[in-house]
Amino acid sequence: MADVRAALAHVEAATPPGRDRALDGLRALALCSVPAGHWLLGGFVREADGALSNASPLGTYDFLAPLSWGLQLLGVFFLVGGYASALSLRRCRDRGETVAEWLSSRLLRLGRPVLGVAAVWAALVPVLSWLGVPGTTLRTAAVLVVQPLWFVGVYAAVTALTPWCLRAARRYGVWSAVVLCLPVAAVDAVRYGPWAEAAPEWLGLLNLLPGWLFGYQLGVVWRERGLDGRACAGLVAGGGVLFAVLLWRFDYPASMVGVPGQQRTNSHPPSLLVPALAAVQGGLAVLLRAPLGRLLARPALWAPTAVLNLAAMTVLCWHQSALLALALPGAAFGAVPGLTEAPCTPGWVLARLAWLPVLVCTLVVLGRLTHRFEPPWRGTGRARKAMAGALAVAFALYAFAVV
Repeated sequence: MADVRAALAHVEAATPPGRDRALDGLRALALCSVPAGHWLLGGFVREADGALSNASPLGTYDFLAPLSWGLQLLGVFFLVGGYASALSLRRCRDRGETVAEWLSSRLLRLGRPVLGVAAVWAALVPVLSWLGVPGTTLRTAAVLVVQPLWFVGVYAAVTALTPWCLRAARRYGVWSAVVLCLPVAAVDAVRYGPWAEAAPEWLGLLNLLPGWLFGYQLGVVWRERGLDGRACAGLVAGGGVLFAVLLWRFDYPASMVGVPGQQRTNSHPPSLLVPALAAVQGGLAVLLRAPLGRLLARPALWAPTAVLNLAAMTVLCWHQSALLALALPGAAFGAVPGLTEAPCTPGWVLARLAWLPVLVCTLVVLGRLTHRFEPPWRGTGRARKAMAGALAVAFALYAFAVV
């Protein structure tokens, strides 16, 4: 008990007096939703030859789709990211640094962990193949590892737009975010309307930037212009109405995550449901800022929040590897309930819930081993960095070929 109190006191003492704890709390909440969503709404089917394929309980129990509305909190993640980037860029300019220097630092922080996980998996794939792991399983693993990493590329792109986001926020306020819904709606109209059969498959990719930039721009507006109670209520009401209309009038898929076998998906690439949900989540997040800040004034709640924020990219990059670390050896024992058994029975849901503490512990162990990829790589020679880069490129090519 004394050690715990000492650790809490250490974190408390290391926290700057002006730290916005509520912002870190919102980021931690959004971050936790990523592994929780992937672990609860994703599973495997074990084939007769022992190979694993992706599956989801949503394929059988579509009434569980509303769970994805709360487990997909990327709107909050982008909201906090926009707020933090606007604040960081302002401080950078006050110190006399250039925008290029600021952007380079931000992108390096995003890129190092991605480079690390890609390099490790590039080395693992041939070893696993030599050990007899079926090719189908390796392709499934590649999909799961790459699945969270698309977010990093999109986040890097919107971060690069921060100077222009600031100008738009100062001039147009919240409307600089709302207007981003228009191109998303136009692309959706072509993809899902009377012209759907003639629409090229790549058309949805045009939604990647405006669809995810909405939440980020909202965060920039929050920092630069503020969002009062009326604005938050408008976001919640407007986003909620749009969300409901799209579901019940235009037959958008109810799930916010992709379901194997379904042709349409709301997140990859984003549909109009993404900014609609981000508006609701963003409005609620801003309203929760004050009470959340009061809660996180308690050291027992603040310490894990601070630690989680320091390991944000590690959690994002490695949580699917934690699932695979259990599922790949588990496949040798047959259809393990909640792990390699098909997610098509009520028992699977209960069994997966029972696996959650094990998954968390596995991620903690992986995090301790891989957190070195997150801070600057000190003491690493050019040859090792070049090797890591080459391995990362090799895994990217492999993933591109099989995804």
